[in-house]
Amino acid sequence: MTEFCKGDLAVYPAHGVGCIESIESREINGENLNFYMMKIIENGMVIMIPTSNVKSVGLREVIREKDIPDVYKVMQEDADGTDNQTWNRRYREYMDKIKTGSIYDVATVFRDLFKLKLEKDLSFGERKLLDTAQNLLVQELSTAKDIDEEAMIKEIENLFDN
Repeated sequence: MTEFCKGDLAVYPAHGVGCIESIESREINGENLNFYMMKIIENGMVIMIPTSNVKSVGLREVIREKDIPDVYKVMQEDADGTDNQTWNRRYREYMDKIKTGSIYDVATVFRDLFKLKLEKDLSFGERKLLDTAQNLLVQELSTAKDIDEEAMIKEIENLFDN
C-alpha cells in the first residue's frame, strides 16, 4: 500500500494532481480513522481520503519523468476506432477510462478525442471530456517534468504534428 506524507504530490482520479496537506484522525461511527487531506492544485478543492482506502479510490503517486515517453507512445498510437459507436456510448467509455486514474487511460481518451476532433465536430460532452483529459494530462506531466503547463501543452500538441 502506498503511503503518503504531508507535502507529497499525488494524483486523484478524475481530479488531477493534489498536495497532501495533512493527515488527520476523525471519529466516524465510534471508530477512529485516519484521512489524507488533499488539496487539488487546479481548483483548491480539499478531498478527505481514508488512508485505508488509498488503493480502492485510485490515489497514486505522480508519474516519474522517465515514464513519460510511455505516455507519449500511447498518444501517438492510432485511435481506437470508436468512431462507429454512438457518441453517448463513446462518452461513457471515455468517462470510465478517466475514472480509472491511470494516466495511460487518460492519454488514450485524449488521443482518440483529439484525433476525432480533426475529422469532425465533437459533441458538447466530448469537448468537455477532451478538455478534462487534456487538463489531467498537462497537470500531471508538467508536474513530473517540472515545467510550466504552457510548455507542456506545446509539447503534447507537437506529438500530433505528423
